[in-house]
Amino acid sequence: MVGSSTRSRLVVIAVVVFAVVGTVPVLVAAQSNGQTGGTIVVEEGETVDTLEGIAGSVVVRGTVTNDVSAVGGDVRIEPTGSVGGDLEAAGGSVTIAGPVEGDVNVGAGSLILTENGTVGQDLTAGVGSATIDGTIDGNAEIGAETIRLGESASIAGDLRYDGDLEGNTDAVAGDIVEDSSLGVDVAPTIQPFASWLFTAYALAVNLLLGAALLALFPRFSDGVADRVASGPIRSGLVGLLVSVGIPVLLIALAITVIGLPLSLVGGFAFGLLLWIGTIYGRFAVAAWLLSLVGLGNRWLALIVGLVAGAALGRLPIPFVGGVVNLLVLLLGLGALVRALYGHWRAGRKRGRERRAGSDEPAAE
Repeated sequence: MVGSSTRSRLVVIAVVVFAVVGTVPVLVAAQSNGQTGGTIVVEEGETVDTLEGIAGSVVVRGTVTNDVSAVGGDVRIEPTGSVGGDLEAAGGSVTIAGPVEGDVNVGAGSLILTENGTVGQDLTAGVGSATIDGTIDGNAEIGAETIRLGESASIAGDLRYDGDLEGNTDAVAGDIVEDSSLGVDVAPTIQPFASWLFTAYALAVNLLLGAALLALFPRFSDGVADRVASGPIRSGLVGLLVSVGIPVLLIALAITVIGLPLSLVGGFAFGLLLWIGTIYGRFAVAAWLLSLVGLGNRWLALIVGLVAGAALGRLPIPFVGGVVNLLVLLLGLGALVRALYGHWRAGRKRGRERRAGSDEPAAE
């Protein structure tokens, strides 16, 4: 019969697995009214500050006073809607039928600027097809297979393009320059936003796994942290040995036909070990630092460690964040392996003691 403690652990594990898997297509929105969902809609008459979305459609019928950023879905600015800042979008299709006062940076399947749509500053697009019927008050850089300028189109600045340019070229007040280097290369304008969202998503998943580890294995987790604090050099060396030795072993297994399946399974297990080692390393270092100021809360250590690790990865100084996070990973990995080995040895010792006790002759 399964005990209540075991049942509780199984429930927690099931929730964690469901949450981690289920968050892959989740839409994240940051609005003043907190609206979320598969489709984010700013209704007519509604005003929000900023709008950010992942893996869902964005429809603006009302007013966004600052920027709109979206990755992974369709974006539509309706004739009744307006954007006071910039529009950045990477995904399916982008339709602008209302005013956008700032820049527009788009990497999508298609871009449509309707007759009522306006771009207050510059437009940069890497798309499959672009249809311009509205007004661009700045310059335009468009890389697309087909670029069509409608009769009502108006571009106040220059047009740099790559692709087949069709339609009303008189709509361009400045120079028209064909630039084959443009292509659909709009990634640098979208990348900062997307990378920040990925960092936030990774932090959320790490917090979820870390919380599960602390809840399910509190004594073991404390033991890992103690090993980092009491023997950082030893833990770091063990982590270095494991991080180098296991890949070499997996490669050796993969060379043999019989060992190939084992190497594949081992590779997955090693990846999971690295992930858990990273979380434990950040938790352990934060726990040690917090203990120096008299704070011994493991949950606070988990949050501080993971947030600090994510922040280090965003440092503008090259290599610094990566080197620090690598060292923390080696500490956590080594302490984790040491703790697992200690747990295994303790289990073997208890097993020998039980067997020795059962072999003793019964007292007369």
